[in-house]
Amino acid sequence: MIAPADRTPLPREFFDRPVLEVAPDLLGRLLVRTTPDGPIELRLTEVEAYDGQSDPGSHAYRGRTPRNSVMFGPPGHVYVYFTYGMWHCMNLVCGPEGTASAVLLRAGEIIEGAELARKRRISARGDKELAKGPARLATALDVARPLDGTDACAPGAGPFTVLTGTPVTPDQVSSGPRTGVAGDGGVHPWRFWISNDPTVSPYRAHVPRRRST
Repeated sequence: MIAPADRTPLPREFFDRPVLEVAPDLLGRLLVRTTPDGPIELRLTEVEAYDGQSDPGSHAYRGRTPRNSVMFGPPGHVYVYFTYGMWHCMNLVCGPEGTASAVLLRAGEIIEGAELARKRRISARGDKELAKGPARLATALDVARPLDGTDACAPGAGPFTVLTGTPVTPDQVSSGPRTGVAGDGGVHPWRFWISNDPTVSPYRAHVPRRRST
């Protein structure tokens, strides 16, 4: 018999560690998104680590800006960014304040509130695709830029809570290059996922944009 998932909220100390420790440890945890229409609960199955100003693939590599300022703040906060002029992506800030490390939430399994996620992900061909990729995950959970800076460790009923869930063992975790990251940042095996999980997104290498002539 499978033991029920632990619904204890993760403390801030969980996130106040190096990003390469936090990222794989988030697999199997439960992310609860509280919306006016009801909760949506997601089991994290794929993440990517971004190591602040030492990481060429990180938004914080060139320093602090209005866009990435949440990354430099306390651990346990939510960093939301807008990309390609159409999609939002959600990260969890980790490491000591000022290090600007964060974990991108790439994919997960919706285990509660699927009917709410389906309304936002009408193009999904099945429930396994509802949060299969970072933009799809954010869309399914109704995550947008106004939620940037939300404290996922604050007591009470906030928009986000991360529960202990059922963490996976090291032998259940695979790792490889991050999706779509160019240059030196693309070689790091800092993408982590639950092996053989059907909700994990496909890997895509970086493809340089062609300049119009």
